Amino acid sequence: MKLNIGRMGALAAVVGGVLSVAVLPVRAERELTSDRPDATESPFTVEPGRVQIESSFVGYTRDRHNAERANVRVEAWAVAPINVRVGLTPRAELQVVVDSFLDAKIEDRDAGFTERVRGFGDVTLRAKWNFWGNDGGETAFGVMPFVKLPTARDGLGNDKVEGGVILPFAAELPGGWGFGAMTEVDVVRNADDDGYALAWVNTATVSHDITETLGGFLELTSEVGEGKPVFGFNFGVTYAVNADLQLDAGVNVGLSRSTDDLVLFTGLVKRF
Repeated sequence: MKLNIGRMGALAAVVGGVLSVAVLPVRAERELTSDRPDATESPFTVEPGRVQIESSFVGYTRDRHNAERANVRVEAWAVAPINVRVGLTPRAELQVVVDSFLDAKIEDRDAGFTERVRGFGDVTLRAKWNFWGNDGGETAFGVMPFVKLPTARDGLGNDKVEGGVILPFAAELPGGWGFGAMTEVDVVRNADDDGYALAWVNTATVSHDITETLGGFLELTSEVGEGKPVFGFNFGVTYAVNADLQLDAGVNVGLSRSTDDLVLFTGLVKRF
């Protein structure tokens, strides 16, 4: 199933209307936390009445060492993918994640064939509930159900509705270290395209301040499901411009043939 532009416009209007009505005119003062730049989602929610934008300026993906050992090279650019987070209550928020523009090039060197696809990607709607830790404490825990809507142009998505649930956790460690982890169960279209299968994603990350405004993180990721396991190693830095603006940059390195070889990205987090 694919959603056309008209239905997308109606969907955006409905989501915008719901958000504008649901947001409470209440403001608190929490430290800025974000779901990016690592793959591990945070258990913390945006304060009620505030909006937080999390976006890459641009991301680059390269993959040549695939699980099928085919002589195929894939390069992709993602321009301004964005996550709009809206705080609803002291514990709840809604998110709209949009793959704004994708440019993918697939080169099959054995077949002498090259395909290039550009266009809008999928839209994912997510909700987050914080069980504890939003306003202090040594640990925090939350839950994030989500659903992916098949809005991508042909060749950039699988045209299927998919979803899942994420359980993110965070903890303060001795020596100024921070720890984050999540476990995620996805319901995804199976390889034969005749039903759905489950995928299990797990991540763990540690972070530490390098200076008063500069921080760094290291992260391991894994995913098991129908195909071969996916393993990755991520690292990057964050720079706090002020209390409501953060810049970041990072690298994702594939540790298995089922993972993209290399991902480079840079982006920002802005709270309003």
